[in-house]
Amino acid sequence: MDFRYGCFIYAVLLAFICSAVTCGAENRTLGRSLLQNALAQTPPMGWNSWNHYGCNINENIIRETADSLVSNGLSKLGYTYVNIDDCWAEPNRDQNGRLVASASKFPSGIKALADYVHSKGLKLGIYSDAGYYTCQKQPGSLGHEQVDADTFAYWGVDYLKYDNCYNDGSKPESRYPKMHDALLRTRRPIFYSLCEWGLDVPATWARQIGSSWRTTEDIEDKWESIVSRADQNNEYASFAGPGGWNDPDMLEVGNGQMTAEEYVSHFSIWALMKAPLLIGCDATSMDKKTYRILSNSEVIAVNQDPLGVQGKKVSKQGDLEIWAGPLSNNRVAVVLWNRSNSRATITAKWEDIGLNPSAVVRVRNLWRHRELEANHQGSLTASVKPHGCRMYVLTSVSS
Repeated sequence: MDFRYGCFIYAVLLAFICSAVTCGAENRTLGRSLLQNALAQTPPMGWNSWNHYGCNINENIIRETADSLVSNGLSKLGYTYVNIDDCWAEPNRDQNGRLVASASKFPSGIKALADYVHSKGLKLGIYSDAGYYTCQKQPGSLGHEQVDADTFAYWGVDYLKYDNCYNDGSKPESRYPKMHDALLRTRRPIFYSLCEWGLDVPATWARQIGSSWRTTEDIEDKWESIVSRADQNNEYASFAGPGGWNDPDMLEVGNGQMTAEEYVSHFSIWALMKAPLLIGCDATSMDKKTYRILSNSEVIAVNQDPLGVQGKKVSKQGDLEIWAGPLSNNRVAVVLWNRSNSRATITAKWEDIGLNPSAVVRVRNLWRHRELEANHQGSLTASVKPHGCRMYVLTSVSS
């Protein structure tokens, strides 16, 4: 499609969406659905500051991260969002009630930073909270939804992570739609990421207002945390799809507290679950092993597959698990996941992963980047290292 024509079509769509917001509940739902579909056809990919830097962020880190995502080729693989998490603002709003970027951390301001990130072909994300304060006690957006949405739009923000700390005790279902409607009224396309930690089961209601929704509490760079977040997110597989995604929190790959095998498992399961792939390590100095994991284009392709069906746990024997999900063109993605502390043999049976038991398939190993020599029928077996996994795509040769 011609770029100018595509921009024209998007502008017409956005104008229709924004007018729909003013016309009653039914049309508001239609407008929300159209906007989600425009922004979130596949899970978002990018980087977020929190897991590695916490509150120790500044504009130089954001600029250098943007530079690195471009120079190391990760942006070409789809990592396009550069997201600032908590601790970016001054403790008080200005005289007009607007949020103000920290003068010491972001002396050039967020608008200038967004312009820089955009000049790299990337998008800028920011953080706020559906409470009176953010989790780190900076000003929240509760009661200030429209002025904050207008501020974000003016700055050129492309993504909003919206947290749940220090709220008024009301249900998230009543607070989170207010920011969505405010964002919509700005007429700027902003990916809306709800982060209420899965408390009120957002998978069952957030699709009407958000592009992604957290299904878990915050992740940690620990094996037990990865396993538990995967299991929690797995419960809501049927609610995800193009336009809205379950979010088991950001990636910990490369932060140093797990083994390479554990990080491969982490990335593989997140990709299969169609989770947002938001890098959480220092993108300016990642080692070769970390880069190899995060840059695996075949695993990323599973996450970004246009069919958009979340893969899920389909079989389990103790700590030996099989996760699988359908892909476009009648293919199936499979992960053999060994959660135990010793090497084990795992077998995936066709009936467990949605294939006809008599189907003959071609098998591609996504981490070794090669196809197995022989076609397979009925099952697939592999020896898997402790806390490791094998990830495959199966393509039918005959059914």
